[in-house]
Amino acid sequence: MQERKTYSSSRFNFDLPYLLDVQVNSFNRFIQAGVLPKERKNEGLQKIFKETFPITDVKEQYSLEFEGYTLGVPKYSIEECQKRGMTYAAPLKAALSLNIFEGEGEDRKFKEKITNDVYIGDLPLITRNGTFIINGAERVIVSQLHRSPGVSFDEETHTNGKRILKARVIPYRGSWVEFLIDVNEAMYINIDRRRKIPATILLRAIGFSRNNDIVKLFYRSEELPIGSEDIEERILWEDLVDPSTGELIAEANTVLTPVILKRAQEAGHKKIKVIANLDQNPVLHNTLNADPTSNEEEALFRIYTLIRPGDPPNVATARTLLERLFFDDKRYDLGEVGRYRMNSRLKLEVPMSTMTLTQDDFLSIMRNLSALFENEGFLDDIDHLGNRRVRSVGELLGNQFSLGLTRMSRTIRERLSLRDTEEVTPQDLVNAREAERAAERSRVVGRRDVPDDLVVGLQLQSSGRS
Repeated sequence: MQERKTYSSSRFNFDLPYLLDVQVNSFNRFIQAGVLPKERKNEGLQKIFKETFPITDVKEQYSLEFEGYTLGVPKYSIEECQKRGMTYAAPLKAALSLNIFEGEGEDRKFKEKITNDVYIGDLPLITRNGTFIINGAERVIVSQLHRSPGVSFDEETHTNGKRILKARVIPYRGSWVEFLIDVNEAMYINIDRRRKIPATILLRAIGFSRNNDIVKLFYRSEELPIGSEDIEERILWEDLVDPSTGELIAEANTVLTPVILKRAQEAGHKKIKVIANLDQNPVLHNTLNADPTSNEEEALFRIYTLIRPGDPPNVATARTLLERLFFDDKRYDLGEVGRYRMNSRLKLEVPMSTMTLTQDDFLSIMRNLSALFENEGFLDDIDHLGNRRVRSVGELLGNQFSLGLTRMSRTIRERLSLRDTEEVTPQDLVNAREAERAAERSRVVGRRDVPDDLVVGLQLQSSGRS
């Protein structure tokens, strides 16, 4: 007789957790209200202010710096706001210091420092139920499930049946970059979904300018006597140089021909190093053949032209553009999750404090993609929940706050640039009346933009995501 089992009861009893704590705790971490300004961690609202400031004018005569922020006390209670049709919020003030300099260049000297507590706007506060009171109505901000920052590898199948391997780097903030091995077995990169270019162009631009450097990063070598029968048509692993004159006979990644072999023999070479594993993986060899550049300068120009077509570059501006794309922590941010996943997936030991991309990141991505071409390694399932994360209320508000502060910084920079020698204070740069007008505009239900000047549009963002 088959034994019957019942699952109607269990000896394990668990108390149901207060699930709204996820939202409440996220918001509290965002504002760090109970922490002294000097003791706040570099996260949430504090981190956003520090990323935005200091703000300087074009001539660097003024520098507006952030000292800390304070949250006041709500004017009305939650119940009163609901009855009066008002927003439950607290005034947000920031201590800003304006450093004034005189002179230019090496003669630039500090003149004076002016510090003010500047009203930024009213910041909606969360209730014990994880809601916001906006114009008397109770609203909620729903957490979002999105793809985690970091790197992921996947593949597609071309119409001719060949595999197209891809590696996609997704930052928390900044430019997306995608590596792919196409049907011609060459590796390309695609920055912000623009026209693809050979991946070795990026390597040249970040310091590996010569074929000699790139080939050694991806291939093993073997040494053959110069008179071997099978040496012709092999690919050079390193530059072939005349030892007596220093003249370059042939560059790395060049196919050995009878002419090259004869010149090498005349120069006194008895053995030549060639690529050993080209049959298993011709990807980087094909990529170098498709690469129209030959040095760092040409590579920087090609990337600059890709991002800003029609704008004639020079070396300095092209290098600055590349730095801003991937190596400037104010414009590119992997986030803690992204850096952790990047290190784990690529088996790197880059410090967790490094939120931008590094040379090691790019090299490891290209090596892993090349290994996948040889059927080594594994692909990622982007739909797997392990590759996704929850963005709760604090992070969502932080994104909108960052947009608002960025727009405010533009206005401040313009005002600083228009100032002459007359006295100016932080309060002159951030006008409370403009904040109030922006707040009125932001209270219109259904609008999803952030006010042009100030961040009080957070009131709107709360209502718009209900």
